[in-house]
Amino acid sequence: MQTLTIALEKIVFFPANRVTDDTSVLTLKNLVFEPLCRWEHGQSLPGLFTRWDHSADGRQWRFYLRDGATFHDGVPCTADHVIDFLHGILQSVDTFGMPWSYARYFAGAVVTAQGPDCLQVQCEQPFGDIAEVFSEFYPCRETADGAPLLGTGPWRVTEWTPGQDVTLQRVAAEPGAPRRLQLVAQPDADQRWHALRDGAADIAHHLERMTAPDRRDPRFDWRLQANTLSVISYLNSSSGLFADPAARLAINHAVDVPAIIAELFHGLAVPAASVVSQFHLGSAQAALQPLAYDAERARVLFGGCEASAELVLRTPQYMPDKAADVTAMVQQALADVGVRARVDTQTDRPEYAREIGRKQMGDVAIFDSSPHSTFRVLNDKVSSASRGVWWQGHDDPALEALIVQANHSVAHADRAAAYGRCLARLNTNPPWLYLFNPIEIVAARPGLKYISLNHKGLLVIP
Repeated sequence: MQTLTIALEKIVFFPANRVTDDTSVLTLKNLVFEPLCRWEHGQSLPGLFTRWDHSADGRQWRFYLRDGATFHDGVPCTADHVIDFLHGILQSVDTFGMPWSYARYFAGAVVTAQGPDCLQVQCEQPFGDIAEVFSEFYPCRETADGAPLLGTGPWRVTEWTPGQDVTLQRVAAEPGAPRRLQLVAQPDADQRWHALRDGAADIAHHLERMTAPDRRDPRFDWRLQANTLSVISYLNSSSGLFADPAARLAINHAVDVPAIIAELFHGLAVPAASVVSQFHLGSAQAALQPLAYDAERARVLFGGCEASAELVLRTPQYMPDKAADVTAMVQQALADVGVRARVDTQTDRPEYAREIGRKQMGDVAIFDSSPHSTFRVLNDKVSSASRGVWWQGHDDPALEALIVQANHSVAHADRAAAYGRCLARLNTNPPWLYLFNPIEIVAARPGLKYISLNHKGLLVIP
């Protein structure tokens, strides 16, 4: 087959310095561009950087570009291109206009080209997680008319109607793979399924968002994959009831997460055990189990906490999916163990994110955590030393010592073990209400054996 048609939620190419965690956008990005490093199951693998080395203390790193790396207009990709791209990223903001944390990670670092194919990063502190951070960066250049379409990936853009569709051509032929891809934006998941069912598409992405995702037509191939995304509720550890560690543990026992998954998500999620998914670095070493639903233990734990006024549970209407419905079930779970709470709904999703970043979160605020980097989750959201934008007052000196040890570890096995100890500590002393990691679905017509869905939710076509 020469052309494969794919129904995606959206067709968007963000500016070169924009980072996103939207898996529909990232699927397209991953086809046209190359990440500096690739990430898989908590490990950094070669991408545009084919290899790297470092000093014994983990402060100096050298990354080497893939031989023959070339942008789709024929311009060779050099270390200077990557440095210019990194400078743009370090000054960028997220979708909600909030600064990314990358500038903090690289504060004091000196990035230089050591020739056309080698980039050196000299850091003030050991930075064993640098390749994992680089796995989020996809260098690209703009076309003459300012469109950010020129990558070094396996597919190049030949036609593009912003927001509607894009045609991609294979850069180098692969046996058994299609030569062209036609990706079409269909925002509604049921419409994407109907396009596949009716023969207008060969593949449909994000079908877990269908009205009835459990009704899977056996005429098609279905791929289900648990995701690295964590749906959680931040707990206000700075003041109020959840400044008490016992109360934070109590709410994790009070909420029946499997019931939420069954009732609201057709069983398409995995209960969370810590601040990251089972695929993050350190999770395998920690080998954790989710905190079990135990209403009686929750009552006892809450009973030993200082009495609190009515709690405020904050929620947006979307992002995460069914956020208001999940929050309503959390409210009922708290009522069942004798804790009164009311729900405050914010209809403006970008403003909700900004409010949470400003610590205007009430007592409990549903959110999602998207980085596939354990380092990033701890640095941005948990550590009281860095006090990142999403930190909500959690302060555990024992944990901070473990985080420092993990951050200063360089060898992969050492980092994995050190992060495992961090995650184990966070299982017993949770800063958040742990909810679940979603399961995503892609369906395809039979015979497309080469496509896959990875743990970041990206549709992969070699």
